[in-house]
Amino acid sequence: MLRLFCLFTLFFVASAQAEVRVLTSIKPLQLIAAAVQDGVGQPEVLLPPGASPHHYALRPSDVRRVRDADLLYWIGPDMEAFLPRVLSSRDKPQVAVQDLPGMTLRHFGDSEHEHDNDHENHDHAHEHAADDLGHDHDHRPGSLDAHLWLAAANAKVIAARMAADLSKLDAANAERYAANLKAFDARLDALDGRIRAQLAALQGKPYFVFHEAFDYFEAAYGLKHAGVFSVLTEVQPGARHVAAMRERLQQTGPSCVFSEPPLRPRLAETLTAGLPVKLAELDALGGTLPVNASGYEQLLESLAGGLTECLNSL
Repeated sequence: MLRLFCLFTLFFVASAQAEVRVLTSIKPLQLIAAAVQDGVGQPEVLLPPGASPHHYALRPSDVRRVRDADLLYWIGPDMEAFLPRVLSSRDKPQVAVQDLPGMTLRHFGDSEHEHDNDHENHDHAHEHAADDLGHDHDHRPGSLDAHLWLAAANAKVIAARMAADLSKLDAANAERYAANLKAFDARLDALDGRIRAQLAALQGKPYFVFHEAFDYFEAAYGLKHAGVFSVLTEVQPGARHVAAMRERLQQTGPSCVFSEPPLRPRLAETLTAGLPVKLAELDALGGTLPVNASGYEQLLESLAGGLTECLNSL
């Protein structure tokens, strides 16, 4: 009887600890949640590796996971346009992190477009400063740049909200969540110093991107891409457009052109053939990184490493 009671108690405790199911829309948010939940639980992610949050179609199994998760975190309608409809029928806590107080938000086409999100009005005019050499319907001038997880300061705000939410639902582990949050903040502060020193020598070195996803990271460390080859993967640009892009690369001289995995645009080789240009990759989503307490830090480190390796080789 005593053994049965002990087994029942263990089962009850294990069930209580396993009750909080955290689901994030994209992997970077999962990595932040993993730092907060370290030693207590493992967050899940909605989008599979390689899927674009801009153009994802929910499967029936995805809809069930969205419905069943205890806590759900997503960037917001400017990133995951596929989510609002299914979230409208969800009755458990959900957080669009772009709306959290204290977030630093940027807008496309605005050279100095940082400000804190303290429920102020963001709908003001923006000067078009990005040197766009293509067309990207997701990133219209003046629209919110939703790649906000690439600023460590924003990751801290998100982690603090996750720790508070988890502590409410799982009070028994509240101290652990608070300790994990404090450790995460301290590690990010140390990492920020290391990356700042690493990237200082790269300022002014020219590079181009196929997807304008890195502005938050660039702004934090004094970098700026020289242009954006914003091409839709399903539409091959015309010969005149390709010629204009190649001319820009010729004028620039030695440079790097970064695409994002898993697919390199078909245009990349055509665009750079015979020019002193190096093709490389930057992964804003951290697709191949392990999901653990240091995963988010590895995401920032991998961006810094990718930029350093290519630009130092010019």
